[in-house]
Amino acid sequence: MKLYSAPLSLFARKVEIALREKGLAFEREMVPFTQAAGYQPKHPAVLAANPKGQVPVLVDGDLTLFDSTLIFEYLEDAYPAPPLYPAGAKARARCRLLELIADDVMLKPLLPLMRRTTPPDPDPARQRDREDEAARAERTLRDLYRHFQAQLQGAYLCEAFSFADIALFMMVLWTQRLRGPTLDAVPDLAAWHARVAQRPAAAKAAAEIAEADRLLSPKLG
Repeated sequence: MKLYSAPLSLFARKVEIALREKGLAFEREMVPFTQAAGYQPKHPAVLAANPKGQVPVLVDGDLTLFDSTLIFEYLEDAYPAPPLYPAGAKARARCRLLELIADDVMLKPLLPLMRRTTPPDPDPARQRDREDEAARAERTLRDLYRHFQAQLQGAYLCEAFSFADIALFMMVLWTQRLRGPTLDAVPDLAAWHARVAQRPAAAKAAAEIAEADRLLSPKLG
């Protein structure tokens, strides 16, 4: 099994956590990335596998997949133990929905915060607009924090640790590394995040992301 990943790809890091939680051995190839040029030039294997030209790309024998959610579903079907979806159609649908909200809904307000890793806009008015957009995004993120806190079922989002926890962990981690809103107002969610961060697979991803920031994102590292 081979995974094309990237040092600061939250979606590729999601897959890394899932593979390690499943106990699956895999070869990892990091594609080139800089804050100045992004993913240019794009890795030829990734371009060949994914029309979007994005990681993650997973190769398992003669099967090549992209998109972290699709990869999650494949891993659960092909390697069901340990399970990372709950049993039962309704519980699994709820878990998938929480992952979708983390990936798609939470990503939108996260994007303005990502500009904090780039140089300020030379036009003061445009820079103020950037900062105003980030402030609005932070309010939305606080609302999402409260939503997810209300969704906790005991220690995790779906009772046992699941793909939904992996997805939300990465989004909250990204929000914190971009100096977004803290978790002070959502203590149960803060405790959940600390709990997930102690899992070896999540801890490894978080440590590698912090190291990548030291090398690639001097404003953050």
